[in-house]
Amino acid sequence: MTGSAPQAAQDGDRNTSGERNTAKNTVHEAAIVFNQAAVSRGDRVIWSNGTFSIPRRSVTAIVGTNGAGKTTMMKAELGLLPLSHGNVEVLGEPAGKSNKRIGYVPQSYTSDIDSNLTAEQSVLLGLTGTRFGFHITTAAQRNRAHKAMDFVGVADKASYRLSQLSGGLRQRVAIAQALVSDPELLMLDEPLANLDLASQRATVHVLARLNHELGMTIQVVAHDLNMLLPILTGAVYLLDGHPHYAAMNDVLDANLLTHLYGTTVQVVTTPQGDMFVTPSPDEPDDIEQDTHAPVEVAQFHHHAHQHQPDAPATAPAERS
Repeated sequence: MTGSAPQAAQDGDRNTSGERNTAKNTVHEAAIVFNQAAVSRGDRVIWSNGTFSIPRRSVTAIVGTNGAGKTTMMKAELGLLPLSHGNVEVLGEPAGKSNKRIGYVPQSYTSDIDSNLTAEQSVLLGLTGTRFGFHITTAAQRNRAHKAMDFVGVADKASYRLSQLSGGLRQRVAIAQALVSDPELLMLDEPLANLDLASQRATVHVLARLNHELGMTIQVVAHDLNMLLPILTGAVYLLDGHPHYAAMNDVLDANLLTHLYGTTVQVVTTPQGDMFVTPSPDEPDDIEQDTHAPVEVAQFHHHAHQHQPDAPATAPAERS
């Protein structure tokens, strides 16, 4: 996908070329807006009555049980699945119209991509738009690809074939491919699936930098919230056949998550201030669970943000 440089959320922010933006403050504008949206397959309603908005510069998870329609929601936002009712706007346009301004990492990327491609060739697909045929690439395109790879930490693997890379490194190549067109919105479908703990942390670190340093809006389909908790600002949760959006302070509620996942869930805060969500199906009903107040969640997020690396933004792509 090719596209224009992202809109800045605040004067003085840098885009993915490292240049100063001069756009008006858009921090309160919505990146995604649902209005009575519904999706059906045949006679089956996947979800309905979706009415909410997701702010720009947010990091949002889409959560729910298997079959609830998480990936379906992302495909609807991309205009790949028709709505049976209502409408969805993404970056101020009807779903599907702004895809050139969106970077997308599908769930099946690491298994579907041709493993004989080098990391550089794979990232360049984000500019050439196809995996097939011979394409002459320019020096400017290769420069953009290397800046994207440098940002995600795989520049030194440019000449490696994907078959030579670990799952975590292939996932970062996938993110670089999505970044090379300088998107405003990054969508990732289960980006942490099948990765070991170190690779999950490395991937989340890349997402944190994209959000904090470049102001990028990020949306992630997620099964497990734990690794993403320090960077999430909100979540869309698919509950009882309806999608809802809420800030993380409200989503991290033991009763809500228990209802959502159909098993007893605790939201636990450690003495160090870290927190995690854990199922506890054998917990007796008369035991008071170790949950936390929303203010504790907010304090944790502030603490995590303060400890993010403060390195200058490295540019994945140049503006053409």
